Amino acid sequence: MEACKHADGRRGFLKKSTAIAALYLAPSFLTKSFAYDKLVPSPVEKEKLQIIINGKSYELMVDIRMSLLDLLREQVGLTGSKKGCDMGQCGACIVLVNGKRVNGCMTLAVDNGSNKITTIEGLATPEKLHPVQEAFISHDAMQCGYCTPGQIMSAVACIREGHANTREEIKAYMEGNICRCGSYQNIVDAILDVKKSGKPV
Repeated sequence: MEACKHADGRRGFLKKSTAIAALYLAPSFLTKSFAYDKLVPSPVEKEKLQIIINGKSYELMVDIRMSLLDLLREQVGLTGSKKGCDMGQCGACIVLVNGKRVNGCMTLAVDNGSNKITTIEGLATPEKLHPVQEAFISHDAMQCGYCTPGQIMSAVACIREGHANTREEIKAYMEGNICRCGSYQNIVDAILDVKKSGKPV
């Protein structure tokens, strides 16, 4: 019985060795033709895009596959919006498109021609922070800060759209924004504070 096991193991080893040797010694044209499609990059197609970001008009040549988030970070140099999951699940990349919150990683840049984009950099002025930014600071609603730009942009939309009337309503609206540090309580406090203050957002 033991001898049979050894024989089977030896046969399996020989079969695998033969297969590997055959692949290694295969004509080079076979291996080249197999890998050719994977090695040759597809041509990059670009499109002219006119877009308004934080009140400034831009005219750019954009890769049609580029996300709005990558456009903001890589071509415009606005790195406040963060790339987290890159799958629309964490909310770190949220910006406002015509006043509505949008996951920057989930929309193509070329689909935003003539749209008005507002990023975290477009909320404050050199002289004064936005009321939501001030509230986040006063309520200690951030720790590492990575999710904060997306949290603030969502908070602005939450108040503007009338979803900041109760703690439960705010939590439901903000559930698409993930904070790994767990500052949720303070974030809700900050949003309620701005809502009660009546300050324009």
